[in-house]
Amino acid sequence: MHVELDLNEQRYCREAGQEQRVSAILEPVALDMGYRLVRVRLTQDNGCTLQIMAEDAHGDFNITDCEKFSKEISPILDVEDPISREYHLEVSSPGIDRPLVRLSDFEQWVGHEAKIEIQNMVNGRRRYRGTIEGVEGSEVLVRLPDIPEGQEDLYRIEIENLADAKLVMTDKLLDEARARQELASPLNDPEIETEIDQTQESGENDGDA
Repeated sequence: MHVELDLNEQRYCREAGQEQRVSAILEPVALDMGYRLVRVRLTQDNGCTLQIMAEDAHGDFNITDCEKFSKEISPILDVEDPISREYHLEVSSPGIDRPLVRLSDFEQWVGHEAKIEIQNMVNGRRRYRGTIEGVEGSEVLVRLPDIPEGQEDLYRIEIENLADAKLVMTDKLLDEARARQELASPLNDPEIETEIDQTQESGENDGDA
């Protein structure tokens, strides 16, 4: 059974420059359509690709959703022109080894392994890889396997310090993703879905990344 997600829940990740501008433009659009943004990222793929990940209130995002959202945001991005050069637009679901950008993401995937990077170093450490143990208040609990014997292996990471986090692809994760898909609506396509839109041409916006 799918949990109803809060579409207004705050997202925590490291975005700046053009990615941040795109997020500010698209978040209210996604909300109006019953979606929420997961991640906005500019990559060097195909010269320059703007990757948009989104999901609905059940954590789903099928091919129809991809096409619908892509068609809605393409003209908006053309008008707002947040990217300073020509780019390809790619709209997709978060995928199985999904980014973790909200407290509810960590609650949903307790018991699974994640890679986490924080913005401000804590006790000489910025990167973590371990098992998600849960959420307490505004903290994510992660159990690390590489802690010397006798030391506390349960780390608390303040969600506001989150820079980047994603699930690690494991057999356990694949099995659970498969089980969740079987419980999903039969209208949802079981494949990872991606909609590639036409190349977007930049206007005269000369903003920096």
